[in-house]
Amino acid sequence: MAKSSKSGKSKQQGKSAAKAAKPAEAPAVAVDQPAAEAHQVPDVAALRWVVGSTLGDHNTRDKTGFDGDKVAGQAALAAGVPALSELQERLFAASQGGDKRRVLLVLQAMDTAGKGGIVRHVVGAVDPQGVEHVAFKAPTAQEQKHDFLWRIRRHVPGPGKIGVFDRSHYEDVLVHRVRELSPLAEVEKRYGAIVDFEKELAQEGITVIKVMLHISREEQGARLAERLERPDKFWKYNPSDLDDREYWDQYQDAYRIAMDKTSTLAAPWYVVPADRKWYARLAVQTLLTQALAGIDPQWPAADFDVEAEKKRLVDLG
Repeated sequence: MAKSSKSGKSKQQGKSAAKAAKPAEAPAVAVDQPAAEAHQVPDVAALRWVVGSTLGDHNTRDKTGFDGDKVAGQAALAAGVPALSELQERLFAASQGGDKRRVLLVLQAMDTAGKGGIVRHVVGAVDPQGVEHVAFKAPTAQEQKHDFLWRIRRHVPGPGKIGVFDRSHYEDVLVHRVRELSPLAEVEKRYGAIVDFEKELAQEGITVIKVMLHISREEQGARLAERLERPDKFWKYNPSDLDDREYWDQYQDAYRIAMDKTSTLAAPWYVVPADRKWYARLAVQTLLTQALAGIDPQWPAADFDVEAEKKRLVDLG
């Protein structure tokens, strides 16, 4: 879990958003994925948050819609790279021809749930020039002078890009609710502000995918213990990770409330079981691939005379 708007350890980066002209509300992630027919993929539609449910209804070790084991899952992840990569390239290329559409992947989770692995193994498999990754840390003095969404808006991905928020504006309702860093009335107001903000994104042609990586307390304990045993993982450990662990139940409830209040057609939440890292990665890859397939970006037409250029090339030898 992030250390909220008050603290954090990720490095912030990204680019300012470019306004798009797509007026229609973005649909939920598409469920058809022709490119995936050659290999099994998880049933990600079944991972969509149902308002009124609880995180206890979601088994953190589930392999929803996938029959294989770890080896099969890793093979499926590798098999899914070409489709995801081509769709991402088409999205980027289409933006060069004026297409304003893009994708925003929001990753939220308790510490050790695997956000970094998603970035490396899923998003990292595509051309980096088409990705804008932002890991939000504690707000600067300048950012604190503004509304909590001010810094978020500055990092909305530009046309043709896949944006990744590693932690996000949800820290300002999750951590602030649990740690009482803001009055409850202010936190309640923020849910509505978030819904309006994400509706704006959809109207601008941004497909929003929100993922809660759902890890069990037991698995988190094992991963923290491993970080304390292995010198090559000391750098990942932060003593403050245990501070949030003390509030485990409160965070689970804060996630439930946030997802109930902000899971919409324009920006649905997906609860991805995260005790099995390989499954979480495969599920997020599937969500991204299906979202891009739903956009169906097209290669832009040539803005030059192709036949004339062919002749010039032949003439030049």
